[in-house]
Amino acid sequence: MNVKNFLVSGSVGGIIYFLYGWLFYGILFKEAFPSNGNENYVMIFLGCLTFGLFTAYIFTKWAGISNWITGFTAGAIIGLFMAFYMDFFANSMKLTPNIDFQIMALDIAITVVMSALTGASIALVNGKLK
Repeated sequence: MNVKNFLVSGSVGGIIYFLYGWLFYGILFKEAFPSNGNENYVMIFLGCLTFGLFTAYIFTKWAGISNWITGFTAGAIIGLFMAFYMDFFANSMKLTPNIDFQIMALDIAITVVMSALTGASIALVNGKLK
């Protein structure tokens, strides 16, 4: 595995994922996902960085993805599974039994789009570093 590609593309992917999160959750869909004012942005950034490095590891070590179209598709698939995983667990811990399936579907769609765009950027950086 090319460690430089992994670290650079994963870091770029993490930063991009963080910025897309700010755009989608903080601006475009602010009403659907209201802020409680207690967000720890350092932890959010570290989570996004982890996602970028995780995706870059898959692309660099296992799949050899360096084409943005393939990265877009693979990122969307990774995002789909991650979104279902996160939403199922988040909804399992709510104090009320009411699950808002529309918000859950919207969150899954946003995560898929963000992951697809992040995957494309990771693959693009991998392709440029070859």
